[in-house]
Amino acid sequence: MTGVVTWLLVALGLGVVVVRRRSFAVTFVTLQALLLAAAGAATAANAGEAAAAAVLALRAICLAAVLFLVVSRTREPRPVPAHVPPLARGVLAVALALALAWLVPPFGFTSHDTERATLALIAFGLVTVATRRATLLQVVGIVLVENGVALAALELPGAASFFTEVGVAFDLTLVAVVAAAFHERIFAEFGAGDSAALRTLRD
Repeated sequence: MTGVVTWLLVALGLGVVVVRRRSFAVTFVTLQALLLAAAGAATAANAGEAAAAAVLALRAICLAAVLFLVVSRTREPRPVPAHVPPLARGVLAVALALALAWLVPPFGFTSHDTERATLALIAFGLVTVATRRATLLQVVGIVLVENGVALAALELPGAASFFTEVGVAFDLTLVAVVAAAFHERIFAEFGAGDSAALRTLRD
């Protein structure tokens, strides 16, 4: 995978962290997923890896369909405010990415850029989940972490490792779909996809 594609993935991930509108965030993670599928197809060495890249593309399309459907069915009158303002979220995300790059030992990838980009996407996803009140944006944060896992899968040697990582990515996809269903339920109950509303619940 070229350095340009790798850092484009990182730029899209940072966009998810700072953007306000849910539709933009879903668009960014969808573009990430499609880029990952295209990179997998371009570097496929055999039919098995090409099939796995096609599965990644199918996953990207299905996730986009689910998330955009949820956006259309849960229209917010105004964006749900975040716990942390955009600039602070961006700084926190970059700081966590740098900390992970310093603390986590090398993965053994052929490209150090890919290692750093993988950790950056995971960091950006964690920050998105932790700092956003909008439940759908928290789901997008999970997808962002998943895209980081898929990026790692593309760099691991051997088809067995690749399929293993694709399986992990699909586990995370299932988590994201279930979380999206919970978002719809929260919206139906409270009229907004705001996780802060859950604080009013009592036994």
